[in-house]
Amino acid sequence: MREISRRVLWLATSIVDVANRSRPNDTGIKVGGHQASSASMVDIMVSLWFHELTALDRVSVKPHASPVLHAINYLLGDLDAKYLPTLREKGGLQSYPSRLKDHDTVDFSTGSVGIGATAPVWAAISHRYLRSRFDETPPAGRFISLIGDAELDEGAIWEAVADPSVAKLGELLWVVDFNRQSLDRVVPDVQIHRLRGMFEAAGWRVVVLKWGREVSELFARPGGEELRCRLEEMPNEEYQRLLRADVSELPSRIAGDSAGRALRDLVDGISPPRMARAIRDLGGHDLELLLDTYRSVDDRPTVVFAYTVKGRGLPTEGHPNNHSALLTEAQMATLAQSCGTDMADPWRAFEPGSPEAKLCAERGERLRRTPIAHDKPANVPVSLGRQHRAPASTQATFGRLLADLKREAPEVAARVVTCSPDVASSTNLGGWINKTGVWSVTDRRDWFADDTERLLKWSEVGTGQHIELGIAEVNLVGLLGELGATWSRWGQRLIPIGTIYDPFVSRALEPWSYGIYSGGQSILVGTPSGVTLAPEGGAHQSITTPSIGLEQPGCVAWEPAFAQDLEWCLLEAMRKVGVPGGTSSYFRLSTRPLDQALARLPADGPLLERRRRQAVAGGYRITDHEPATEQVTLVAVGAIMPEVMRAADLLAGQGIVAGVVCLTSPDLVFRSMQARGRLTCGEGSGIIDLLFPAEYTAPLVTVLDGHPHTLAFLAGARGDRIRCLGVTEFGQSSDLHDAHAIHGIDTGSIVDAALGLTGR
Repeated sequence: MREISRRVLWLATSIVDVANRSRPNDTGIKVGGHQASSASMVDIMVSLWFHELTALDRVSVKPHASPVLHAINYLLGDLDAKYLPTLREKGGLQSYPSRLKDHDTVDFSTGSVGIGATAPVWAAISHRYLRSRFDETPPAGRFISLIGDAELDEGAIWEAVADPSVAKLGELLWVVDFNRQSLDRVVPDVQIHRLRGMFEAAGWRVVVLKWGREVSELFARPGGEELRCRLEEMPNEEYQRLLRADVSELPSRIAGDSAGRALRDLVDGISPPRMARAIRDLGGHDLELLLDTYRSVDDRPTVVFAYTVKGRGLPTEGHPNNHSALLTEAQMATLAQSCGTDMADPWRAFEPGSPEAKLCAERGERLRRTPIAHDKPANVPVSLGRQHRAPASTQATFGRLLADLKREAPEVAARVVTCSPDVASSTNLGGWINKTGVWSVTDRRDWFADDTERLLKWSEVGTGQHIELGIAEVNLVGLLGELGATWSRWGQRLIPIGTIYDPFVSRALEPWSYGIYSGGQSILVGTPSGVTLAPEGGAHQSITTPSIGLEQPGCVAWEPAFAQDLEWCLLEAMRKVGVPGGTSSYFRLSTRPLDQALARLPADGPLLERRRRQAVAGGYRITDHEPATEQVTLVAVGAIMPEVMRAADLLAGQGIVAGVVCLTSPDLVFRSMQARGRLTCGEGSGIIDLLFPAEYTAPLVTVLDGHPHTLAFLAGARGDRIRCLGVTEFGQSSDLHDAHAIHGIDTGSIVDAALGLTGR
């Protein structure tokens, strides 16, 4: 294993070196990479992959150690040598581990600080959820995170660690690469005691591997305890300086000004080269100590602080600015010699028949995974048949639709799992929860079961279908991403739906986007939304979320106005979750009840189906006159539709024919416009021309309870003049009519904009 470790160090360093020195590059932009950050992880990762891991384990690797992962996978036979020179080039190895884009086995995408580290937590919960509901779910092993110590500054780490359910996950193992350096600096304080206390307070077992066996032998000698205290009490910066000092200076630097006689005799009696090895002999580089630690892990979540040297074994080791430093050609030649290999043949494997080659082959075979067989997904219906006649908000309709699904499509409903950060009742999940129960790692006694006045039955059992987290949106979407990846990890489809207050979508966006990038498909419901939530004031009024949804890759953004539209669109979104080639969705819903008659649903069956197809493609024309007669077209999204319909009636009284277009998804309509002229058009690619026929031009007034630029692209649909109405400033507490008037999205503002465009 030590020989394998040396070879992995060489391969990981060469992957970065070749990408920077050997590849033609006329851009003036360096390719980059992280040789030092990789070097500190080599022994930790070799001890795992070449001894400890099984095919059932799943590992998240810190972003800057991706070259180590690729080097190990190459030696295990999981990566073709042709990819080793391709780091950060088109079609090659990604800059950071990518589950979908790399060519070897990558369990978790990483890159967003702290988010990849916590992903195994949510994967562990997702697997437990599957096992509690579907007996055919394959088994899983440990869920392991390899984390840089600087990542522990990220709040996402502590939001996950502190969640009460996490303390029950004994399959969690975190190993912290404790090299005491970040990107810009040596971390200034010795903070292990603080970090240890925080993990222990959350119910974790903490193991600290500070010193290896060689230096520990020195600690047992006379003066050794003083040596230990001296090394452990010196500031991190002073320790790092020891690593950079000439070996002849080490005795005086270690003794300092206040060393006792025993310490001076000890350091003077040790050769400088041995002392140089000893101070570098940290726990994270002692393979035997690491293996002993893995064997001692019990049934609690465990974090191992493995002290390491950043750049271990490289000329840059311990340098405060080594984060993205690259070795020179001369330094690479020296490294090749010390690692027993050759720069002329950088990807040379071990000699066939050697102990190293045999171990690589044996471990490669043991870690090989059986391809996942996907279950046949239940067919999601296109409609649930509910008659939406009474005034209703889309938020209330959403709750009723989930309850209907349990009755009308039980096989589909069995795959639905809802999540919420302590806002389940206020986002209308109460009916669903009463029908399905709340899922918990362990059953909990319901002390309110005999309370006849209780409306929400909060029964926490292992068979529930709602998972409640604390008030931490990052945790919510992290869990959504992993629930939405179970189809590809274990062949079991789930349809995860998370509800969140729409103003907090921005807070959750990065980790949700990370989940989508990693292959997790889910539905995020933001509700309530906009200044239509008038009395709540500016802090709870969302402005930018419509355009955020439109711009998010791998996601379709929806904002249906009417209950029937929401039913159709939600079912369409569910159909595409948890399947190969699927996609996530974001729904922006409102608490404002709307008169459902305003939707003017066709009564005729074929015409109703035509309306459904248009709704799931992005929108429909709600007025029934010919586009050729229109003098202005009003385009609206969501809960603002009553003002738009009223404006159309007022304009008709002034002799102006105003068409009304109701968009269910500006996102899909934009894609339709972008698809024009392409050889392969996307889904719903013709909706833009159906809504805005090229031969019948008319000025446009666009209206939504969000930022007006969301619909500004419609000016390019056929070159029309346009006025975009929406919200551009923070709101304030008011009633609904005042809120709309303040932001210029009331009926009067719509009429005024239309009259202005028509020259009246």
